[in-house]
Amino acid sequence: MKKIIALLMVLAMVFALVACQTKPAEQPAEQPAEQPAEQPAEQPAEQPAEQPAEPTAPAMKVALVTDVGNIDDKSFNQGAWEGVVAFCEKNGMKQGEGYDYYRPSEDSTEARVETIKTAIGNGANAIVCPGYLFEEAIYLVQNDYPEVMFLLLDGEPHSADYSDYKTAENTHNILYQEEQAGFFAGYAAVKDGYKKLGFLGGMAVPAVVRYGYGFVQGANKAAEEMGIADQISIKYWYCGGFAPTDDIKIKMAGWFTDGTEVVFACGGGIYLSAVAAANEANGKVIGVDVDQSAEADCIITSAMKGLTNSVVLALEDLAANGGKWSADYAGKTAVLGAADDCVGLPTAEGSWRLTTFTVDEYNKLFEDVKAGTIEISKDTENAPAVTIAVDYNA
Repeated sequence: MKKIIALLMVLAMVFALVACQTKPAEQPAEQPAEQPAEQPAEQPAEQPAEQPAEPTAPAMKVALVTDVGNIDDKSFNQGAWEGVVAFCEKNGMKQGEGYDYYRPSEDSTEARVETIKTAIGNGANAIVCPGYLFEEAIYLVQNDYPEVMFLLLDGEPHSADYSDYKTAENTHNILYQEEQAGFFAGYAAVKDGYKKLGFLGGMAVPAVVRYGYGFVQGANKAAEEMGIADQISIKYWYCGGFAPTDDIKIKMAGWFTDGTEVVFACGGGIYLSAVAAANEANGKVIGVDVDQSAEADCIITSAMKGLTNSVVLALEDLAANGGKWSADYAGKTAVLGAADDCVGLPTAEGSWRLTTFTVDEYNKLFEDVKAGTIEISKDTENAPAVTIAVDYNA
């Protein structure tokens, strides 16, 4: 009996020893099975799913087609091109691959159409066209390329004889309230002490006319507030083009000799002729479309449109909707102004060269226009009724 009990005790100890030895063997078998199974399965599955979704913009290929100028015109083309560059670089797109610009061979609708087609042939599916000169060209191509998105600045598509206006679903137009920008410039000039003003316009197209009539209204508003309407005069002239010429310079030299103190030069490169005349006569110039203060010391301010910002906003709409215009943009025209922070005067320290009129006073004026407290006529058919003297045959 004692032998049997002893044998049972030995067997119990053997089983206990075996049980203790097998437990550590179970642990390493479980842990490696958990870690390799979880990590390789989760990480590769997450990475590819998230990375390509950000951003959608590189699927777009953006092209800007210039009007008669180039992307360094310090005016309309440059402002629009800077918007294209800002959007594309933000989204990791490289020039020549994701975006580029094209310049027509001549100033004609045919050349603009051919250049647009060239851009499309090179893969562009978003075409930015700065200026009213593209109105007929976009009218002609928009229906032929429904998969291409067009952005037209400063105009709306129409036929050659203006008998038909049509904006297709793949086109978005942006117009600006130039009368507000011109108003700010005219008001600031008079508030700063200038009494003999000039307006030099390019061609008498609606955008330029709005700038000019806004300038007249702003000068008149300031003059009436100061009680000096009888002392303020404006010479007013459209030169018929957007390029600098000797004839424009001679005309401006005559104005400065006759006592004109500051000229609002409104239309592409014609500001260069005004600047050349001003430098010889110690006169002043107001720039247009973009901040042109860096171009000459005689430029005291600029009546600006938010070209760069509005192009970026429009392209962001395309990117957010898979390369198509959203319902708010497709086939529609936006009119941007002070309420959208898309017109105004530059207020940076190096750009503000007004000496009497302050930035704070300007900001107050801007808010009044933005809120609608000050109304500015956008009528391009009739000159504004004012009490200051305006010579439209200068």
